[in-house]
Amino acid sequence: MDTRPSARRTWPLTAAVLAVAWLPEWVLGAAFLTAALLLRVDWLVVIPALALLRGPVLAAFGRRPLPGRALRPADEPELAALVRDVADRVGLRRPLLVRVVPDVQASLGPARVDGTPSYVLLLGLPLLRTLTEAELASVVAHELAHEQQARARGTAVLGFARELLAERLAGYLRPLAPLAAPLLRASQPLVWRAELAADAQAARIAGGTATVDALRRTAVLHAVYDGLGETWWSALAEEDAFPEDFYDALDAALADPHVVARAARTAAADDAVDPHASAGHPPFARRIEALADAPEAAGTYGTAPLPLRTGAALARWCVRELAELEEVEVIDGEATRVRLLDLPDDRLHELGGTPGLDLLLHVTGEQHPLPALTAVLDAVADGRGQQLARRLEPGLRWLDAEARAALAREVLTGAGTTALTAVLHAAGWTYAGRWLTSVLTAPDGRVVDLHALVGEAVDSGDTGPVRTLLGPLADKEGTHA
Repeated sequence: MDTRPSARRTWPLTAAVLAVAWLPEWVLGAAFLTAALLLRVDWLVVIPALALLRGPVLAAFGRRPLPGRALRPADEPELAALVRDVADRVGLRRPLLVRVVPDVQASLGPARVDGTPSYVLLLGLPLLRTLTEAELASVVAHELAHEQQARARGTAVLGFARELLAERLAGYLRPLAPLAAPLLRASQPLVWRAELAADAQAARIAGGTATVDALRRTAVLHAVYDGLGETWWSALAEEDAFPEDFYDALDAALADPHVVARAARTAAADDAVDPHASAGHPPFARRIEALADAPEAAGTYGTAPLPLRTGAALARWCVRELAELEEVEVIDGEATRVRLLDLPDDRLHELGGTPGLDLLLHVTGEQHPLPALTAVLDAVADGRGQQLARRLEPGLRWLDAEARAALAREVLTGAGTTALTAVLHAAGWTYAGRWLTSVLTAPDGRVVDLHALVGEAVDSGDTGPVRTLLGPLADKEGTHA
């Protein structure tokens, strides 16, 4: 039996989602027009209404420049051959352009090139540098298969509509959540089934193991890029500087098992939070489970990353693109070039900073990290963790109970880790590596991942292991921790 979503159900849902997503613009536009007619004012009064309508019109009909930088077959023949081979096996016949983007992204979209209907495949440079040939083939196959299946059933437009509505829920002109949430919940199974079908097609082409490994590695890449990477960029941008070896530094960080373990935990936590049922992909565990019986490919693709013949030029271009996003003046030569791999450990840790410590001190009314940490531990042990989390992150109060609990866990873990790191480092513990400030070496030589330790305490409510570390320090400070 065909379990794929039917167009008869998809299109009405798409229309409803778009209508709610654009509802604020339509309401305000109608209000301006009504006022202009009733008050008989000059026609120029309707200009604000037209400006409000500009967003929906451009979203539906507007054309934008192609994102990214072209990866031409003559420059990257191995990549071109892989993409063409996967496209042939998927059965995608339209012309296909491949372009690189700076972040961890893989997506496919329609385009018209010289009047010819085509597709544009966007691949993030971190994926090209990190994934094996087989894993990259799986990612490409997923995108091509997903697009082909989605367009046959209309779920591509539904996916766009859902993304638009999810963005509006976080914006200033957000639709009423009571209208949006039921539509997102009703449409989510349709896009999830399309994603699972694309996973199955990817496994058929690249093999089940490569597809699972690609999912895992991509999740870790996302977490490291969004965590360490964005921290470096934002800290350096404040100094009008930029990391010219950004991608080399990411590669080096990914070789640290503590970085990978932290990224895997972050990815799992993010995967568990879906406040408005807006996630376009099923939970990671569900995707892995669906691939349990996937067949293995017969050695079609290699087990090492593809060579990038223009890799250095691509990295320079991507760094400049990211610098523009951070408003760093690279082209005029005003910005300072920084090589992260050449920085001393202390300077690299300084770039990581202690995020959220000032906020925690303010919310708890304390002046030092130790009593602030005690407040976090007491709140966790007494069952008042969510109340403290809402004080640290007021937006939690607007989420449903499940999402609020999951995000409160992240807020408390982050706050507790930041305070615990500050306390132990001041007491003589040292950083165990270059990349994470939350992994410390104790005076007796033990290496402790404080983020994992605090996370376990928040999950279980048992703060004993954390308090054990603080025992002598609490006595010295005269504060029971």
